[in-house]
Amino acid sequence: MIRAKRLCDCASLRVMDYRCEAGPDDRPFTEMHDRLSLSYVRRGSFGLRSRGRSYDLVAGSILVGRPGDDYCCTHEHHDKGDECLSFQFTAEGADWLGPLREAWETRAVPPTPDLAVLGELAQAAAEGRSDIGLDEVGHLIGERFLTIVSGWSGRPQAASASDRRRAVEAALWIEAHAADAIDLDAVARFAGLSPFHFLRLFRRVIGVTPHQYLVHCRLKRAAGLLAEPEPSVTAIAYDVGFGDLSNFVRSFHRAAGVSPGAFRKAARGERNLFQERLARLAVA
Repeated sequence: MIRAKRLCDCASLRVMDYRCEAGPDDRPFTEMHDRLSLSYVRRGSFGLRSRGRSYDLVAGSILVGRPGDDYCCTHEHHDKGDECLSFQFTAEGADWLGPLREAWETRAVPPTPDLAVLGELAQAAAEGRSDIGLDEVGHLIGERFLTIVSGWSGRPQAASASDRRRAVEAALWIEAHAADAIDLDAVARFAGLSPFHFLRLFRRVIGVTPHQYLVHCRLKRAAGLLAEPEPSVTAIAYDVGFGDLSNFVRSFHRAAGVSPGAFRKAARGERNLFQERLARLAVA
């Protein structure tokens, strides 16, 4: 039901590729984290129950794990499976957590563009489409996660099972149609709700607004395409759904901290960007 493949195993972290084929008819079971981990959901969706809380994860979400925490993954909303890249840190490898170690607990982080571009870079590295190491990307994801966990309580608001299903299905619809010209009205019609009520529901369940998730999906796909030598940055901007190049460049730079062109160069082997970030992390 779950296929696991070890992609990287070094002193500071282990990287695993998980592919789950469970569906609504499969009985969930309790598991336990054995390492500090950040698992990037690259496809599909699933539910998470841990520490008395429930979450819904979609493509781009991050599953946070803490050693000794019990958790249970559920699949009542869909039957298409899910895939994750899991970065599992040793105690020494996560020394950059510092005083935030106590704040690290099993939960979900909503999809954000900055984590998405790093997640897609990790996927490119896992598939051999980038010269950046998986261990390097793992520490960059950990570094970015610090800024999120330091100021976010992560407490989900209660929602009924039917509302959660509706929000997750809407997120999957947005991902499938991200290259199209869609707006809040279009997604609300798909969900069968008024725009006002749909906006409140989506944000309560997924953790971001529909438009934020749409931008996330577009930047996520752009990051994957930028790991390749072709097509051009302009072609990628229009292909993923941005209406003009300048908007794409601004959005990507805001998420990744570098321009699309610089990101492409880094993914193809010009490693200064990532080396500098890792150096800052080492002395922080």
